Amino acid sequence: MASTESPGPHYGSHTESQGRHTGLETGYTVRPEADPILTVRGLVKHFPLRQGIVIRRQVGAVQAVDGVNLEVFPGETIGVVGESGCGKSTLARLLIGLETSTSGSISLTGREMVGASGAKLKGMRRDVQMIFQDPYTSLNPRMTVGDIIAEPLEIHPDAVPKNERTDRVRELMALVGLSPEHIDRYAHQFSGGQRQRIGIARGLALNPKLLICDEPVSALDVSVQAQVINLLQDLQQRLGISLIFIAHDLSVVRHIAHRVAVMYLGRIVELGEKEQVYNNPQHPYTKALLSAVPNPDPSMRGKGNQIVLEGDPPSPANPPSGCRFRTRCWKAQSVCAEVDPGLELTASGAQAACHFPGDTPSRPGVAA
Repeated sequence: MASTESPGPHYGSHTESQGRHTGLETGYTVRPEADPILTVRGLVKHFPLRQGIVIRRQVGAVQAVDGVNLEVFPGETIGVVGESGCGKSTLARLLIGLETSTSGSISLTGREMVGASGAKLKGMRRDVQMIFQDPYTSLNPRMTVGDIIAEPLEIHPDAVPKNERTDRVRELMALVGLSPEHIDRYAHQFSGGQRQRIGIARGLALNPKLLICDEPVSALDVSVQAQVINLLQDLQQRLGISLIFIAHDLSVVRHIAHRVAVMYLGRIVELGEKEQVYNNPQHPYTKALLSAVPNPDPSMRGKGNQIVLEGDPPSPANPPSGCRFRTRCWKAQSVCAEVDPGLELTASGAQAACHFPGDTPSRPGVAA
């Protein structure tokens, strides 16, 4: 087994300052004139449902992602949260090009990815890379760590001259806190946290502008999670990269994100600065999510205003009319079934897809 995890900086050690679009930490900031690294407009991904043995006719579609609009600015982190099945990972795969969108636009540094192919698409993919959820399955067990990290350089041979690739791999290993002396070891010889560092090094090999992190710490121990999160923050400040950080753990997202997007049934239902979203949530679903976060103070357990949602999430193959959350919402009224609310700016400064954002109206006896 390789050496144990390096301690890294303390969890929550970064100070914060305010940028135009995000509560950015000291380091790279969003300037007023900055153009977005990534612009997503009306992004849709429907997976067809087919029936029949010989003639496979389509009888419906799973609406995994349905009309997502999003911008990511230089040097910021967008946190994407939501329950399982809401479309977070499908969104990540669309942005990286692992899935083909049904419709919509994905613009990366001003270049349209949707419909691009061949050398044009290959060139754009250098600017956006991905860290996968499970470090145990995302690394090839038959390849050495050096070969794993160098693989992107083989695919894009013009990125680094061949005679300099070993030095580049060693540099990347040191950058993520791994010993360059372990370049010839295999993935099984490393711990879970170290394997995720290998995945991060591979993602940084081509100097991307955007790194998509699909639940990168959910398979790790809590103590190791803090080290990986702090590593990502340190790399962001040193390299100026933007991050899309997908997670279930709301406390982790609050620590790392500058803005937060809350997804429900394929759509973003709330989007705003993290302090706006966490301290003054506007969408009922966001309030329910935050109310379910465990309180570490034993004396306060059972004294909070937890919102228990009734019923199960609707099927993405047959979503409700109007507002998709209305079947579980205590604020739902007739207009919610008739009109699909879009993301609108609220008094808090965040955007919410709700006809009745904020505190009123609410069901009697339930915290708004």
